[in-house]
Amino acid sequence: MNYDCCFTKDNNWFRYRVGAIILENDCVLFVKNTTDDFYYSVGGGVHIGETAAEAIVREVLEETGLNYEIDHLCVIHENFFSQKEGNLKGLSCHEISLYYLMKSKNIKQINSDSYNSFGDKESIHFLPLSNLDDYTVYPSFIKANLDKIKKGLLHIVTKNNLDEVISPL
Repeated sequence: MNYDCCFTKDNNWFRYRVGAIILENDCVLFVKNTTDDFYYSVGGGVHIGETAAEAIVREVLEETGLNYEIDHLCVIHENFFSQKEGNLKGLSCHEISLYYLMKSKNIKQINSDSYNSFGDKESIHFLPLSNLDDYTVYPSFIKANLDKIKKGLLHIVTKNNLDEVISPL
């Protein structure tokens, strides 16, 4: 059995995560589950003993059924948050995520049969970049930083849902 680099102590939750930014036909790929009322990036917890690059390739395959290749590491994200509802309700959360831009496959639809670590059924959605503001998506920094994400590496810290771009690296 594989274990994620994640733990809960008292009402604090920590996770080492990887996320994929998959852009296809002026859309970005997000996941939605049956419990939470928001969309989130394809990705998940890094297993103990696994590299971040190995983890993102595995996670993308698990969630999309497709073998996407890594283009480049694009964001180091330090995320501090809490949820009023959903799977992490009542926990003070600290998540370190490495986001990878994946190489396009020029596809328009993906059929998924995945479940998150809480056992919730997930579905895959291509959301148009032109009206991404109409959705509640995490990470929220994708649209505002898309040009920088495509070109290089950013360090972003999010506290209380406010993003601070520390610097392009």
